[in-house]
Amino acid sequence: MKVVYFVHDINDPAVHRRLRMLDDGGAATVLLGFCRKTAVTPKKIPAIVLGYTSDAKLLQRALAVLKAALTMPRWHSALIGADLIIARQLETVVLAALARRLMGNRAPLVYECLDIHRVMLSNGLLGRAMRVVERFALRESTRLMVSSRGFIDQYFLPTYHTLPPVELVENKVLQCELTEFPGAIGPSIQSYKPGPPWRIGWYGILRCRRSLDLLANLTRSLPGIVEVTIRGRVAETALPDFEEILAATPGLHFEGRYDRSTDLPTMYGTPHFFWAVDFFDGESSSWLLQNRLYEGGLFRCIPLARRAVETGRWLAHFKAGVLLDDPIDETLTQFFRTLDDATFRAAQDAMALIPLAAFLHDKSYCEAMVTRLAVRQMHATVAADGLENRC
Repeated sequence: MKVVYFVHDINDPAVHRRLRMLDDGGAATVLLGFCRKTAVTPKKIPAIVLGYTSDAKLLQRALAVLKAALTMPRWHSALIGADLIIARQLETVVLAALARRLMGNRAPLVYECLDIHRVMLSNGLLGRAMRVVERFALRESTRLMVSSRGFIDQYFLPTYHTLPPVELVENKVLQCELTEFPGAIGPSIQSYKPGPPWRIGWYGILRCRRSLDLLANLTRSLPGIVEVTIRGRVAETALPDFEEILAATPGLHFEGRYDRSTDLPTMYGTPHFFWAVDFFDGESSSWLLQNRLYEGGLFRCIPLARRAVETGRWLAHFKAGVLLDDPIDETLTQFFRTLDDATFRAAQDAMALIPLAAFLHDKSYCEAMVTRLAVRQMHATVAADGLENRC
């Protein structure tokens, strides 16, 4: 099956994981997309660069999409023979829809939405204009693929009422990745000793200022009782004073970037807890399910999460994790001030009871997903009480 995949950033590691998922599902994928810098694509994946864009610059990205549309004769032949077209994020689904119309291609078009930008929630002129564009994208799409049910319940249904069939594809770890750390996963409980010091890991793209402040204040309030290890890519535009805060907070330790293919067992096998809290994208952060939820859960590390958001609801379903109420700074400090061995062991036991399938996508799932996406379906009115079967 030939799949044409339009993406907002060819270099995004999450894009590479989706390509791996499509490959595991039996698809031969052609990649078209924009770059933040020189394109770095997985081996054996044909890639066409449509232009270059920058983070947090919506106007520049819109102009890049317009330029790509004007140069469509250069790349639209990539769609010839496509059995399925997937477009990741709004800017590329519009481009894919236009190319599909131009060519008269009737392959199913999937709109893959991974987050809801704060502009989409605005009642200003720009927000209304963006929702007009998204309404066109939804009308052109044969499926809407999301990583969290929260996006459907909290945004898409209240905003548009009528949607194409919905496909829920959580950001679980792929089973085909496990060959890179054999024997490191499973329901066994970590053997290291409880604290203090209690250790927290915060990993990924580091851009949430409030998370940094919460963790820094926690270690200052409870010196010697809580320590935080940070690894990943620091978004300098969001955290310009990251180095200064590290220098002023002995309980924070930054260990640089990591290789997801090899470092996960150490990252999640060392701390007692991992940070599954995020405020960066406003309401969207309350609706999403983070990658680290599945990565940390796979290695039975205990998540610290907000109770009133989608991540908290996911964990509450399994009666697991540490669920923090507002005001989060107070409940977080109180939890670690009173934490004892028995409470920690009980939290470990709860994580061990979650089935591995809750954290993993195996090959059969990937195959079934590709097959489902490739079936052309008519639009349907998706009601909240009927969503369960679609997701």
